[in-house]
Amino acid sequence: MIDELLNFNKTFVETKAYERFLTTKYPDKKIAIVTCMDTRLVELLPAALGLKNGDVKIIKNAGGTITHPFGSAMRSLLVAIYELGVEEVMIIGHTDCGVQHMNSEQMLQHMRERGVSQDHIEMMEYCDVNLRSWLSGFNDTEEAVRQSAHIVRHHPLIPADGITVRGFIMNSVTGELMELDVD
Repeated sequence: MIDELLNFNKTFVETKAYERFLTTKYPDKKIAIVTCMDTRLVELLPAALGLKNGDVKIIKNAGGTITHPFGSAMRSLLVAIYELGVEEVMIIGHTDCGVQHMNSEQMLQHMRERGVSQDHIEMMEYCDVNLRSWLSGFNDTEEAVRQSAHIVRHHPLIPADGITVRGFIMNSVTGELMELDVD
């Protein structure tokens, strides 16, 4: 499959199909969106919000959440704010998320079945990585979005002059957004 993508890419570049996507690294709408990596949102989310290339920064991960105040998603937001001019943040969860109710024990079992040794798992735990917590999902999508918004709003490195942070749940079929009350 990767070779198919590479063949497409070669044609894409040769025919200069990239020209319609030319823009700068700075988001025109000064918005960063933290959302899920779910395949249903790849085209649906930008289409449902009327976004085009260059409009926003989109940070995607499993569940569309900020799980750690000093993890890569938060780092990406700080780069977007301080280096790229972002003034507003949208945290967008979605219905029927695969991370909801994700079971860390089951994932660890899948890892073992695919050849990850128990020694490696124990070494991670010895290095103070709580795999059961790190690999767990969330039970309530709305609460996960609220917690993520809270982490961003109250982060010690968010500028004192403030950043707007709002939370939403997107219907993963229709694209409809429901805004949540976040503190």
